[in-house]
Amino acid sequence: MIAVDTNVLARLLLRDDEAQYRKAVRLFGDGRDYAAPPTVILELVWVIDSYGYAREDIAIALKSLLGLPNFKPKGRAAVAMALVWYENGMGFGDALHLALSSGDETFVTFDERPTKCAVRSGLAPPVELS
Repeated sequence: MIAVDTNVLARLLLRDDEAQYRKAVRLFGDGRDYAAPPTVILELVWVIDSYGYAREDIAIALKSLLGLPNFKPKGRAAVAMALVWYENGMGFGDALHLALSSGDETFVTFDERPTKCAVRSGLAPPVELS
C-alpha cells in the first residue's frame, strides 16, 4: 500500500496542473493500491472548497475518488459516513470528527451547527453542546 498526499489527490480531481494530473493518473493506473489517512481527505475537501466548488460537486468528486478500485483510504467507513452527513448539510470536518468517534459514548462540542445537524439526524454517537 502506498500513501498519497492531498496534493496528488487534488491534482487528480481538479486537473489544474496538467503535468501533475498526468503523473497522478499514471500512479493510479499502475496496478498498485493507494491509501490516504482521513486527515488527507479532510484537507482535500478544504482544497476543493477553496477553489469555489459547490458542496454537491465536492461530494461527487469524493465519491469518484472512493470508487477507484485501487484507492483504499484508511478509515474508509468513517470517510463514507462523513460524506453522507456532509451531503445532508454538516460541515465535512465536523462530520469526519463525528464519524471517527463512532463507538464512543458521546461527542461534546461548543459548536451549535454540527450539534443541531446531528440531533436532527439522530446521528451516533450523540452530540452534546456544552
